[in-house]
Amino acid sequence: MRWVDTHAHLDAPDFDPDRSAMRERARLAGVSHCVIPAVERSNFETVRLLAHAEGDSYCLGIHPLYVAGAQDADLQALDDALATHAADPRLVAVGEIGLDYFVPALCKSPLRERQEAVYRQQLKLARKHRLPVVLHVRRSADRLLKHLREVAGPTGRWQGIAHAFNGSEVQAAEFIKLGFKLGFGGAVTFERALQLRHLATTLPLDSLVLETDAPDIQPHWLYTTAGQRALGVEQGRNAPEELPRIAQCIADLRGIPLETLSQAVRHNSAMALPKLGALLV
Repeated sequence: MRWVDTHAHLDAPDFDPDRSAMRERARLAGVSHCVIPAVERSNFETVRLLAHAEGDSYCLGIHPLYVAGAQDADLQALDDALATHAADPRLVAVGEIGLDYFVPALCKSPLRERQEAVYRQQLKLARKHRLPVVLHVRRSADRLLKHLREVAGPTGRWQGIAHAFNGSEVQAAEFIKLGFKLGFGGAVTFERALQLRHLATTLPLDSLVLETDAPDIQPHWLYTTAGQRALGVEQGRNAPEELPRIAQCIADLRGIPLETLSQAVRHNSAMALPKLGALLV
């Protein structure tokens, strides 16, 4: 079985000590491809070079958590980079972009309005360059959907992934209706994540893709509580090699063979990010 990790921040400093070895362990575990999203202008070139070095793919965008430090010139730089690398088969989407209403400062003026403006402008750039989008969805699904509908125009359709989806069934249905696949990762492995596990079990199989969000969103076997950390127990580092075990959890929840899930999510990944098709052969 060959797996696609549709969201892994492989350029993160956490991987500086052993990045190549980490990526090789993932290959040996069956993770044949990773999608590496940018989060700000300063790592546009970093993710591009890393994707080419490792045979993976990348996205370019400004993450909502980095909006506070972003300038209008960064949006112009994104536009320029998307144009410069338009023919690059490894540039598969605009991302990671979106809205975050979990961080208190981003919920208040002026950053609330600023992140919405930056998100909307990046949606327009995705339309201009005919690329899918990879969305950051954290307590923001309804506002994300509002802007998607408004920017989409008459067709009303998109391609892309709602990354780390954790919304309601109604919100899931709306993203799917617009053309999105929904990303599931380590959070689904926690037994207490009842709503998320319900979604992973009941949503149409053709709407799911898999991700780790490495090094973030640890699965339960890598997670330590605040109490454990206070006692000196280190948090485990999440990496793409964990994806097959996350997949097994979802296959078990759905009561389907792991091979069935593998084939489905590989196909779904290419549907969400069409340029992946040629890279996954």
